[in-house]
Amino acid sequence: MTPERLRRIQEVLQFRQGNLSVVMENVQDPHNISAVMRTCDAVGIQDIYVLNTKIPRHKKFGFKSSSSAQKWLSIHQYDSLSECVALIKEKYDKLYCTHLNAEATELYDMDFTQSMALVFGNEHEGVSEEMRASCDGNFIIPQLGMIQSLNISVACAITIYEAFRQKKNAGHYAGGFTHPNIESIKNEWLSPDKNR
Repeated sequence: MTPERLRRIQEVLQFRQGNLSVVMENVQDPHNISAVMRTCDAVGIQDIYVLNTKIPRHKKFGFKSSSSAQKWLSIHQYDSLSECVALIKEKYDKLYCTHLNAEATELYDMDFTQSMALVFGNEHEGVSEEMRASCDGNFIIPQLGMIQSLNISVACAITIYEAFRQKKNAGHYAGGFTHPNIESIKNEWLSPDKNR
């Protein structure tokens, strides 16, 4: 490994966030999954949860060759909603989803400096009713057009860049808020497999 590569890894690791995560529920398009991964990597989100309760097991998680970002992320895969939610609630204080209803909070009124995981749903059906019932609340991205929905990867990017803005302003990228497993992540990143 070159000194430049090592320096880059160490620089990136110091901004990995341990109190913000993304959950993709039944997202089917590998391009959407790949785009979400790249955006998460860009803002320092380390942990991504991929929940898939609808696609047959042998066809699941079709992102293996779709994203170079995946090798720098910790991807947790589940086919049980209850198991996935239980683990997330152990690690994060709040669980929110994107869903348009009367109780939804507007994106820019959310406090993203809290410890939270954000759920983005299927391209056609959105977040499932069971997942919505498991969440602490839901939020919407304000829109003025005739179509009241965005592609999942776009919605995720808008949301986590607002989270990035808030967290940066709150000093979360200035040290002290890094991922709790940063040493094990560093060891994994320094392995020969990651640096081919």
